[in-house]
Amino acid sequence: MDMRSNNHQQQQQQVLDGSDIVELVENEKVFDKFVEQKFQQLDQDEDGKLSVKELQPAVADIGAALGLPAQGTSPDSDHIYSEVLNEFTHGSQEKVSKTEFKEVLSDILLGMAAGLKRDPIVILRMDGEDLSEFIHSPGYEAEIVSVYFSALSGCEEASLRDCIVKALQSLSVDHGMPPSNDPWVMSNIVEPIVDSFIDEEDKRERSVSQERFLEAFKRVVERIAQRLNEQPVIVAHSENTFDGSGIRRLLSNKFEFDKALNVALEIIPKDRHGKVSKEYLRAVLDTVAPSATLPPIGAVSQMDDMIKEALKMVNGDDGKVVKEEEFKKTVAEILGSIMLQLEGSPISVSSNSVVHEPLTSATFLPPPPAESEEPSN
Repeated sequence: MDMRSNNHQQQQQQVLDGSDIVELVENEKVFDKFVEQKFQQLDQDEDGKLSVKELQPAVADIGAALGLPAQGTSPDSDHIYSEVLNEFTHGSQEKVSKTEFKEVLSDILLGMAAGLKRDPIVILRMDGEDLSEFIHSPGYEAEIVSVYFSALSGCEEASLRDCIVKALQSLSVDHGMPPSNDPWVMSNIVEPIVDSFIDEEDKRERSVSQERFLEAFKRVVERIAQRLNEQPVIVAHSENTFDGSGIRRLLSNKFEFDKALNVALEIIPKDRHGKVSKEYLRAVLDTVAPSATLPPIGAVSQMDDMIKEALKMVNGDDGKVVKEEEFKKTVAEILGSIMLQLEGSPISVSSNSVVHEPLTSATFLPPPPAESEEPSN
C-alpha cells in the first residue's frame, strides 16, 4: 500500500477507545440529564421505578453494545444478559429506582470504557478505493500468484468458483476487502458477484490453470471494489496481544486477586465441608479471565492449548475435591504458568466483523461522535 492509500485508510476509520463514554459519565450535569432521559424512556407506566420488563430494552442495548447476539439465540450470551439484569435488580428486586439505575449504568458504562481503552475498536469504512488501488498496484499479480500456489494448493480437484471463493479469504482489510468469511459478506457480496461472473460450465471447471484463475479472479475483485464504492461496508476491527502483563498485575495485587476469586467461587458448588472439586478449575479461570486480561476459554485456540498444558501440570483434570484455599492456590499456579508462557511467547489475535447496527445504541448508550454508513441488507 502506498502513501495515498494509507492516508485514505486513516480518513475512513474511527477509533472507539472509550474516551467519549468516560467524558459523559464524569460530567455529572450531562450524565444526570442523560440518565433522566433514558429513565423516562424506559418508565412506561410512569411510576418512578423500572420493572424487570421495563429494564429489558436497556439490557438488550447493553448486550448489543458488547457485541452479543440477540437474546434467545445463544445460551452463553443469554447468561450474560441475565447477569446484566441482575446487576440492576441485585437478583431479587422487582423494581429499580432512578438512583439505583444511575449507579449501575455508570458502573457498566465505565467498565465498557475500560475495555475499549485496553482494546480499542477501529471502525473501518470499506468503500472500494483501497481494494481498487491494490488491484492496480505493481505487487498485485505477484501476491495473487503466491495465493494461487499456497492457499489454493487443493484446487486441483476444486471448481473455478470454489477456488476464487477460497482465494478471496486471503485478502484482508489491509487490502481493502471486508472479511469474506463473514456470513453477511459471503451471502451479499462474494457469492452473488462470483456467480454473476462465472457461467454454469465454468463453475464446474476443474484443474484450473494459473492464467485462467488470475483472469477470473481479477474480474471478480474489480466488481467487488465497484460494489463497495456503490454501497460501502462498515467493519469493526480489533487487535489484541496477550503478553501475560494482565496476569502479573492481578497476581501482584492480593486484594484484587482474592476479590476476583471469591466472586468466581460464589457460583461454584461445594460439598458439605466447603470443599471444591478441581473439575471446576476451567469455570473459575473463565470467570477470572477478564481481571487477568485474558480471553474467554474457547475464544483463542492457542490460549486454550496453554490452559490445557497448565492444567496438566497441576493435575487439574483428576476431579479431586480439595479445600477452598488449596483450590485458590492451584488457580494461582495455573495463572502463573500461563503468565510465564505468554511473557516468553505473546499471542496476538485480530478480528474483523461487519457492523450492521451502530456499536452504541441510539436508544440507550451514548451515540458515536460521527455517523457511519451501514451495509444494507
